[in-house]
Amino acid sequence: MGKRMRFGRLLIVLGMIVVVPAGAEAKVSAPAGARVFRLDGAGVTYAMGVDEKGYLQPLYWGAPLAAGDPIVSNDPARPGDPVFVKAPPELSGFDTAGSVTPQEYPGQGEGLVSDPGLKTVFADGNRDLVLKYRAHHVEGETLVIELADILRPLTVTLRYTIDPVTGVIARSAAVHNGDKRAVRIDQVAAAVFTLPTGDDYRLHYLTGRHAAEWQKKDLPITPAPTLIESRRGSTGHGNNPWFAIGRDGLTSEEAGPVWYGALAWSGSFRISVGQDNLGRIRVAAGYNPYDFSWSLRPGETLTTPIFYAGYTDGGMGGASRTFHRFQTAHILPGGDASKPRPVLYNSWEATTFDVTEAGQEVLATKAARIGVERFVVDDGWFGARDSDKAGLGDWVVNRRKFPQGLTPLIDKVKSLGMDFGLWVEPEMVNANSDLYRAHPDWVLNYTGRPRTEGRNQLVLNLARTDVRDHLLGMLDRLVSENDIAFLKWDYNRNWTEAGWPEAAPQDQQRVYVEYVRNLYYILSELRRRHPKLEIEDCSGGGGRVDLGMMGLTDEVWPSDNTDPADRLMIQDGFTQAYSVAVMMAWVTDSPNWANTRKTTLDYRFLSSMQGGLGIGANLDMWQPEDFATATKWIAAYKTIRATVQRGDLYRIDPPTRDNASSATMYVGRDKRQGVMFQMLHSSMWRDNPAAEHPRGLDPARVYAVSVLGGGALPAGVPAQASGAYWMDRGLRAPLKGDFVGMAFLFEAVDR
Repeated sequence: MGKRMRFGRLLIVLGMIVVVPAGAEAKVSAPAGARVFRLDGAGVTYAMGVDEKGYLQPLYWGAPLAAGDPIVSNDPARPGDPVFVKAPPELSGFDTAGSVTPQEYPGQGEGLVSDPGLKTVFADGNRDLVLKYRAHHVEGETLVIELADILRPLTVTLRYTIDPVTGVIARSAAVHNGDKRAVRIDQVAAAVFTLPTGDDYRLHYLTGRHAAEWQKKDLPITPAPTLIESRRGSTGHGNNPWFAIGRDGLTSEEAGPVWYGALAWSGSFRISVGQDNLGRIRVAAGYNPYDFSWSLRPGETLTTPIFYAGYTDGGMGGASRTFHRFQTAHILPGGDASKPRPVLYNSWEATTFDVTEAGQEVLATKAARIGVERFVVDDGWFGARDSDKAGLGDWVVNRRKFPQGLTPLIDKVKSLGMDFGLWVEPEMVNANSDLYRAHPDWVLNYTGRPRTEGRNQLVLNLARTDVRDHLLGMLDRLVSENDIAFLKWDYNRNWTEAGWPEAAPQDQQRVYVEYVRNLYYILSELRRRHPKLEIEDCSGGGGRVDLGMMGLTDEVWPSDNTDPADRLMIQDGFTQAYSVAVMMAWVTDSPNWANTRKTTLDYRFLSSMQGGLGIGANLDMWQPEDFATATKWIAAYKTIRATVQRGDLYRIDPPTRDNASSATMYVGRDKRQGVMFQMLHSSMWRDNPAAEHPRGLDPARVYAVSVLGGGALPAGVPAQASGAYWMDRGLRAPLKGDFVGMAFLFEAVDR
């Protein structure tokens, strides 16, 4: 699932392994009859080989190797082995050959004790699965390798593609049952990655909870495996399907090796990371085996999501910048040609459920005055929706609130120079709704068991095709009958009672996969029918953010927590994994609902301008000076929008709870513009914050510097200097007090 594995034209090399300089076109080396396969692109080499026993072994993943360099096996017992791959011998009765052989995609058999790629139960109860190489070929840009069980007619097809610009590898697996009886799959990974033996690896991952997402964590990788997972039916707030691995003492923000990746899947997932019994690092990612089972019918194939993974020697910052570039080019709808995020206004905090045509028109008029480009009506416009206790599922306009439908409001919004958006939550239903009264069987449930509500709602079972088709038809009519440019697609609870009683007992646990597949179908088909429609991915904030959803939506709502100080840390965590191009950030009211913190409107704008800018404040409560401040900042934002959303991000001084200041830098891809945000969270008497040093500028270019939004430069700061000067000398914003900030704009001077 997810974005297809295609990155542009790759050169297929049908001869010897060749040199691939950094930045050159990607190459797949897989000559007929070969026992070693290699992918090269953008300063990365990935290699695997078949040993004399037929196992497909991982050999190398890292910085580029030259043509004459031997590909070294990951087997610590055989350091420096040449290209010919050998299977390791038994080390002891406790470590048989099958358990110590590194495998590119191992089956659960022959003594394997680490996390397998595939775990099966055959119809006769046999649970031994040994996968060995059968064949390979190249399909255009994709290396395809087929593995097969040593006795049973079960095959696994592995697919590999490497991006020539970033070196990011896309991997997936397809399991096929060639038997006359069904095979039960209990666990299946999209990919398994292996790194050489070492005790200095550290795992970086992102965790959190609702309104406190994207918290950065890191820990040493040991033989006790770490599981990054969701069992919630969706991606979840708790753990994100992204990882990065560095090395102690070598990896920093801007230097050192980093291996990283993310699973393009929006349902329950699991990524396992740990040392195997010989100290090699193994990473496996795929469907979460918790409560999962798939009865693979005769002749049926189960295909995994795509696991995208990359390598850099540029530290954590280099990893995120490279992955951001890959996402904007190959994951986002429209790729690099997609539009930057418009400045958006959302009505939720102003009106909550008290939505009326007249009230929304007043807000739209005020939003247009400050430079907003998109006006979005949030919850409360439909059905019997006066609270969160009723109406979900009934996606018809409330005629008490909108007597003539949405058309008059949409016409008003467009006359003000904005396009129109609407909030929806299609996957959910209230028990107090016409839809539920007509179809109580359409929700996830176990027959005769309780139906647990969350936020007064139940989850519709999208695994059912009748539910899928109903939702698609409803959304298609809504967009067809109204001039809607944008949908904010929300999802406000996780699964309970994940039953599908209409399916055969052996197929009921397919719900974890079929639900997400049908969700993807609805989104992709809706976009096909309405090519200009844009969609925001939201799940109580960041509860369903992953490359699967990013491939079908245009922007992401990272968190319901809009406090500007908290949001700096949330945005810092989010951008470790995902591109600023999709990250929405709103200016809302003070005190903030999440923590009652009071901040100035200037500070709130400076925080939110570091993503896709949105306004969620109650404009009916603003004073004239607030409108003047907002107008100034929105105009300034539009001058840097392309650089912030599509440029390179440098975390100069990351925000943390124990750090009084932070600084973030955005530089355009052509290096003609840069903007550095300096933020002070708190200060004491006589505090004298150090200068912050810009990064990413062209050292040889001359840049003019100014204060974004107007104002005089600090004393001693020259109006122009070279990029080398700015990066060496730095700039110190004269910030005093609590929750204040300043942004410096760098623009290349043509001579």
